[in-house]
Amino acid sequence: MNQQRRNLLKSTAIFGLMASAGLISIAQAQEWSKAAFEGKSLDDVFKALNTATPEKSGAISLNVPDIAENGAVVPIGLSTTLKAEQIAILVEKNPNTLVGQFYFPAGTEPFISTRIKMAQTSPVYFLVKAEGKWYMAAKEIKVTLGGCGG
Repeated sequence: MNQQRRNLLKSTAIFGLMASAGLISIAQAQEWSKAAFEGKSLDDVFKALNTATPEKSGAISLNVPDIAENGAVVPIGLSTTLKAEQIAILVEKNPNTLVGQFYFPAGTEPFISTRIKMAQTSPVYFLVKAEGKWYMAAKEIKVTLGGCGG
């Protein structure tokens, strides 16, 4: 129960800060999908995001390593020429598949550079929602030292 409360407080604080900084609107902060973040498989997350398997797209450029020496801090980057409304990052073999979800106001450049945590070697999926449709790019990242849960 304490872990659930901590996760809720953390999520609320993050969305509150993002909303106050203007990175997302209050409406977007309220529409985040708890079910998507709790998904244990790709299908769970796709269902929570209201999509079937997204279409592969060459319009998504990835900047990710082939090998991550430490799964606790895997640097990733993504940009796209699509008019992105939303981007989601999924790690198939993590305890929770969805590791990040980003919203983009109209007219902003859809670009992400961050670090994620990976439990083990796994395919990483980058989903981009543009004009109401989801697109995807994927790459397997080999992890030499686990980061999630051990």
